[in-house]
Amino acid sequence: MSDTPHIMVIEARFYEDLADELAKGAIAEIEKAGATYQRFAVPGCLEIPAAIKYAVRSMDFYSARKRFDGYVGLGVVIRGETTHYDIVCNESARGLQDLALQYTLAVGNGILTVENREQAWARAGTGNKNKGGFAARACLDMIELKRHFRLFPR
Repeated sequence: MSDTPHIMVIEARFYEDLADELAKGAIAEIEKAGATYQRFAVPGCLEIPAAIKYAVRSMDFYSARKRFDGYVGLGVVIRGETTHYDIVCNESARGLQDLALQYTLAVGNGILTVENREQAWARAGTGNKNKGGFAARACLDMIELKRHFRLFPR
């Protein structure tokens, strides 16, 4: 790995305005750290873990592609009238955690799970809690921990 981390930012675009704000916060944090990134869009939060797995597995078939050192998943799940909310929240979080553990990945989970749009904006806004930035920072911190333990290929 080079000294400059390369991050995959995966955005669930179901709530485009919120996704843009989360991405804005994440990208600001990544750039502040001097890292590079590539952005990818998926339809919803359930697709975020699959997108990461595609990137990881693609190295088995196309090793010339620049390897990602970390992954930031961004999206919003707003409670509705059905239990679909619970499934999306639980399975997207489980998927990210499973990938981090199975493949020793540095993952920042920026998937907001909220009751309404007001709560989502309070957490997504770059002038507020900026959870996109927090997720990117978590990813960067985990990359540093991996470096400490020499878990990167040479």
